[in-house]
Amino acid sequence: MRTFTTISLGCKVNAYEISALSSRLKEKGYKDDDINPNVAIINTCSVTATADQKSRQHIRKLLNNYPNAVVVVMGCYSQGQHDFIKNEIKADIITGTSNRDKIVELIDNFKKGDEPIDLTSNNPRVYEYEELGLTSHFENVRAYLKIQDGCDNFCSYCLIPYRRGKARNRDKESILKEATSIVDQGYKEIVLTGIHVGGYGKGTDYSFSSLVEDLLDIKGLYRLRISSIEESEIDDKLIELINTRDNLATHFHIPLQSGSDTVLKRMNRKYNCEQFLSKIEKIKKACPQVTLTTDVIVGFPGESEEEFQETYDFIKKCGFHQLHVFPFSAREGTVAFKMKNQIDPRIKKQRVLRLIELSNMLWDDYTNKFVNNEVEVLVEQFDNKDKYNIGHTSNYLEVKIPGNDSKVGEIVKAIFKK
Repeated sequence: MRTFTTISLGCKVNAYEISALSSRLKEKGYKDDDINPNVAIINTCSVTATADQKSRQHIRKLLNNYPNAVVVVMGCYSQGQHDFIKNEIKADIITGTSNRDKIVELIDNFKKGDEPIDLTSNNPRVYEYEELGLTSHFENVRAYLKIQDGCDNFCSYCLIPYRRGKARNRDKESILKEATSIVDQGYKEIVLTGIHVGGYGKGTDYSFSSLVEDLLDIKGLYRLRISSIEESEIDDKLIELINTRDNLATHFHIPLQSGSDTVLKRMNRKYNCEQFLSKIEKIKKACPQVTLTTDVIVGFPGESEEEFQETYDFIKKCGFHQLHVFPFSAREGTVAFKMKNQIDPRIKKQRVLRLIELSNMLWDDYTNKFVNNEVEVLVEQFDNKDKYNIGHTSNYLEVKIPGNDSKVGEIVKAIFKK
């Protein structure tokens, strides 16, 4: 019997890819087996130095736990560190972030020759969207749908464009087909995911907002959620859709990274604070109930106390409701890695804590507006021990609903409490 096990590190895109590959293996007759698999596959992450370390640890763990299995390493870490993985860790097959659709064939080839296979060496990168099959990554009532891969932004702190390669779009018909399949299987919410989701359609006459509109038209889709989108990619059509279509989640996650124009310039971000604020105000005017969350990097090289304060004040000016705060992590191979005036880790930590405190205050103020109001909730899980259902509203408020019976998958009305 042919058996396999998988592990995915990092983002939802990685989870989606490993799920898609699992489906492909099952189509070829493989069965899940975490005890004694013939094949062990890991999708690695390289977004931070810590992610690199975890990737190394987990590859070695697979090799130790399954000494008789063919160990396949894919993903961002393996794209950049394939020589180390091949020569030092000694994995069997390395594909990086291309050629994942060939993994079943590569496993058969390895078994015939028993020689390590490294498709990241002496092989050109594939810059077309790589279809891994009609499948999705599911979480109870929610499904993640990958629509694109790669990124062309080259922010000065980020390795991902080098690891994932240039942006490429998934075929429109393939996306709509998979989305329809998801809904037909009974899933209520679809989350659009990718490396640079809002960049979908760039350079074509079919925009991201056009794709969103077509997805919203799928009969039976209760809710469509956008995982993350850049400010510049929120066009008038998308703003109109969030205001007029009930099944588009009223939640935008819009990465800011810094609220200082001078830091944004060093980051090689493609906007300034004035442009960013203008778009935020436009969104809020069209859809007052929208939840706005963001990413912020603190301690970027050269970030002065004045620049940090500019970021702090700008976040409040934008009226964000929640922040995801990250200390700057220097990644070898990026422009920022060589920048002067690296910030002391103790200062980074202090600034992170200040922004987390601000985030907690902003979220508390925002959620207070909904206390004792009726909200509509898509129930995602049931706590059998404490007897309550858990779910989210369209604008991403988490709601706990007391009750002895599971209502997972149901849409219920509830009074929001804190």
